[in-house]
Amino acid sequence: MAIAQATQAPGSETGTRRVVSRRIRGRATSDGAGVRLTRVIGGLDLPDLDPFLLLDEFRSDDPGDYLAGFPDHPHRGFETVTYMLAGRMRHGDNQGNTGLLRAGSVQWMTAGRGIVHSEMPEQEDGLMWGFQLWVNLPREHKMATPRYQDIAPERIPEVDLGSGVRARVIAGRLRDIEGPVHGIATEPHYFDVALPAGAAADVALPRDHHAFAYVFEGSVRIGPAESPVEIPRGELGVLSSGEQLRLAAGPDGGRLLVVAGRPLAEPIVRYGPFVMNTRDQIREAIEDYSQGRF
Repeated sequence: MAIAQATQAPGSETGTRRVVSRRIRGRATSDGAGVRLTRVIGGLDLPDLDPFLLLDEFRSDDPGDYLAGFPDHPHRGFETVTYMLAGRMRHGDNQGNTGLLRAGSVQWMTAGRGIVHSEMPEQEDGLMWGFQLWVNLPREHKMATPRYQDIAPERIPEVDLGSGVRARVIAGRLRDIEGPVHGIATEPHYFDVALPAGAAADVALPRDHHAFAYVFEGSVRIGPAESPVEIPRGELGVLSSGEQLRLAAGPDGGRLLVVAGRPLAEPIVRYGPFVMNTRDQIREAIEDYSQGRF
């Protein structure tokens, strides 16, 4: 059994302003039944960023890249967050739950003690674009009852940050607006921020949450005005601690995910779709799944 342990922390504190402490470029890979995607967190360059275990971007208008989808597969010990920008994805599980993720929607699934689910494209052509984020669960929640939070696009509030900058608030709080995702142990903040060319804005984050910024359109200068780091499309910036994050659009504007979460500082033992604290717990997960106890 090949079991890897990994931990990863962001840069050290630099006052109240967050800066980019490390840059990561996503790597092409495939998952599920052969879906082509870009892995940004969860690879050799950045195995994890406590409490975040994985970040994938899937984007293609070639049906051959996504039609096979993600057939039935198990999870235990963490949460999956699917955010759709374009296209439609049908999900279902071994408890009879089903739903449709459409453009602009979010599903926050707490796998807890174990669930077997699938995510299959609802369309046969056109653009399929979105993200999947894996968020670790603390040891006392790893065997919790599985649950879903399916959030329709119209339930995600948008905040005007000035100068044409707008942010969708999926989780956490921004400018007194609270996102629709609730009851998550790591107290996440998950924002989709769009900046027109020439615009800038500040985003407040909890000081000691680990955080990253992933640019998926254009480019964005991140950090204090006197020393920003320009992050292009397809690149992630690991952020230092601090209370304010300064964002400024590149010449063609930019759009990015800003995500932060309370670090757990617990051992991570992962084996494929199982993430626990010890090797014995991984063996137990494999046994439970093979015996149909999920």
